[in-house]
Amino acid sequence: MVSGGEAQTTNQRMELTAVIEGLLAIPGRRRVRVHSDSAYIVNCFRDGWWERWEKNGWKNAQKQPVANRDLWERLIKEARRHDVVWQKVAGHADDELNNRVDALARGAIVG
Repeated sequence: MVSGGEAQTTNQRMELTAVIEGLLAIPGRRRVRVHSDSAYIVNCFRDGWWERWEKNGWKNAQKQPVANRDLWERLIKEARRHDVVWQKVAGHADDELNNRVDALARGAIVG
């Protein structure tokens, strides 16, 4: 398992970075199942938010700039490279792999 941290960041940026780094680590084009407790990420791909953002000049439904655009663009690039299935898992629901990832994240917190 790989983990990391970054000072002066947000949970959303770290969630995005984790998925980007995970997809970057996979060589070639593969079918990938991404399990995440982040509705922010899963809903973006399941509901096609990113397609509307691109179409609308990276403005959200409120006509405001999309937060974390830099990371979204990187994630979209990597998601396009693979055949990704997005799987939402419940946070704090005693899912073994989600618990493992949460522990890694807590251990990588940069003060």
